[in-house]
Amino acid sequence: MILYFLFAYFLGNIMTGYFIVKLFGKEDIRQQGSGNVGARNAGRILGKKGFVLTFLGDALKGGLVILVAKNFEFTDEITLLGLALAILGHILPILLRFQGGKGISTFIGGIITFEPFAIPVIIIGFLVIYLFVKSFTFAGLGSFLLLPVMLYFLKYSSISILIIVLITIVLYFAHSENIKERLNKHERKS
Repeated sequence: MILYFLFAYFLGNIMTGYFIVKLFGKEDIRQQGSGNVGARNAGRILGKKGFVLTFLGDALKGGLVILVAKNFEFTDEITLLGLALAILGHILPILLRFQGGKGISTFIGGIITFEPFAIPVIIIGFLVIYLFVKSFTFAGLGSFLLLPVMLYFLKYSSISILIIVLITIVLYFAHSENIKERLNKHERKS
């Protein structure tokens, strides 16, 4: 199990955006755009292909962590802790001096591999919230608040639900600057 946790964290350290931008002959992604190694910044630098390739690569990390845990028949709780470590590895990668991404793609890849019913929950939640807030960031993060409710109705353990709540809190902290920026823009418009 300890090897699984180490695997999850260090897999999270593999920054798709960093390698994709380097592959296409650009400089270090951390020195361009927002400086973030995630899909949005890769998209700013390389366009749609950069966004899509980075999103898919980072989502694959989350999915792979879940598949490995299922292969070893770990409990749901251990599996979700592995996902949490992969996300933590993505946000705070020791291999890139703790300059990582925001963890969204890795979370999405992991949670839909863990529980495929999360796909319609995230999509419907996103669309409904977007109608009111007109912000991709808020709609995406808001849709994640529905996941603990989904797990509750699907009869997952309270520990599994708590782990998802904690992961969501970590994602909110990772996006705290984006949230403040959006709220400040909204206040200026009011």
